[in-house]
Amino acid sequence: MKLDLNKLNLNENDTIIVGVSSGPDSMALLHYLHTHEKCNIVCAHINHNVRKQSKKEESFLQKYCQLNNITFESMKITTYTENNFENEARKKRYIFYLDLLKKYNSKYLFLAHHGDDLIETVLMKIARGSNLEGYAGIKEISIFKDKYFIIRPLLKYTKKDIIKYLKLNKVKYFIDKSNKNTKYTRNRYRKYVLPFLKKEDANIHKKFLKFSKVLKEYDDYIKKETKDITNKIYKNNYLNLNEFNKIDNFMKKNMLYYILNNVYDNTTNIIKETHINNILKLIDSNNTNATLNLPQNIVIKKEYTRLIFKSDVINDQKQFNFKLKKHNSINNYIIDIISNTEEDSNNICRLDSSELSLPLYIRNKNDGDTIEVLGLNGKKKIKNIFIENKIPTNKRIDYPILVDSNDQILWVPNLKKSKFNKKKYEKYDIILRYYERKDDMNE
Repeated sequence: MKLDLNKLNLNENDTIIVGVSSGPDSMALLHYLHTHEKCNIVCAHINHNVRKQSKKEESFLQKYCQLNNITFESMKITTYTENNFENEARKKRYIFYLDLLKKYNSKYLFLAHHGDDLIETVLMKIARGSNLEGYAGIKEISIFKDKYFIIRPLLKYTKKDIIKYLKLNKVKYFIDKSNKNTKYTRNRYRKYVLPFLKKEDANIHKKFLKFSKVLKEYDDYIKKETKDITNKIYKNNYLNLNEFNKIDNFMKKNMLYYILNNVYDNTTNIIKETHINNILKLIDSNNTNATLNLPQNIVIKKEYTRLIFKSDVINDQKQFNFKLKKHNSINNYIIDIISNTEEDSNNICRLDSSELSLPLYIRNKNDGDTIEVLGLNGKKKIKNIFIENKIPTNKRIDYPILVDSNDQILWVPNLKKSKFNKKKYEKYDIILRYYERKDDMNE
């Protein structure tokens, strides 16, 4: 077994972190790096605390490191709170690894995944459903937290190769009996699928590694294109659906994966193909206002021509009701009392104070609100006015409405005027002007 680490340009002043469980794979990696590389090595061991043998393995590994002048660091997981043990254990492992990378000012984390692991991972991803990156399986070199390198130099080798190396070099290791328990999906692939594939082709792991590398090259190119396109139409958690719907369906899926990857802070194994398909169905639906719940309290909300990605879009409605002043600012909405204007749009309201109950107030919408619309015999629900004018749900919460002291609605700025509104040639003594501060995605 010979590892090609020349590209890393490791020297004796570098420190590398090596994840070691005391199993055959990680013991082979630790032994090889210790005997072939001149750099400083930190053995990072996690005691998962789920087997009686764990304490014995930790003690053995600590003594091994002492004898070989290898720095030893360990962490014991005392409690598990999630239902998914493997996922939680993985999270805690990587937190531990990150702490050590920072502590020793290291750029490299070495892990002992091998060719058999790659085959299992690729097949599991295919069976479960994933994206191009997922189907590529385990990478030989990947970036962690934008500044660290995860190196997996054993992907060219099988478990059989590793056991041969250990026997040749008389390296002791432990076997985790849980790796044979077929209640775990990976173990079923290992027991039933791998032997069949290896019988067909003893070097099948090399074919899978080539497959993985080709997919990675395609994925790198597509990611660059995806990032460039997405950044043009996705801003401040808003996706412009008018532009999005012009894009090829394949790229749409990649864009959604890219956005959600950022939403979930690059956490893997959360978003599945079913989630992407459900988002696309939401976008294609005739509903102008609809929501979709995703894992970990992420909510996707469709509002007419925008798709909103939020951790919590269900806001408690904050009621406001205050007396009209000369200048009134409500979030992004402005209503001013002015002296004169020739404008006569829905942004201008003229009133005769003698017909009203003073003072006037600005408040937000209440359930069941109606307005006697100018030129219309009868009342109209404010809710329907919002819908007809495609006002997003989140903006309806604090949209300003002008009322008198009897709570009679006089004006829904920019949308509808009441029967109390006056023409320029009629008698009036109050002129109001409305405008809205625009955000980046209102185009």
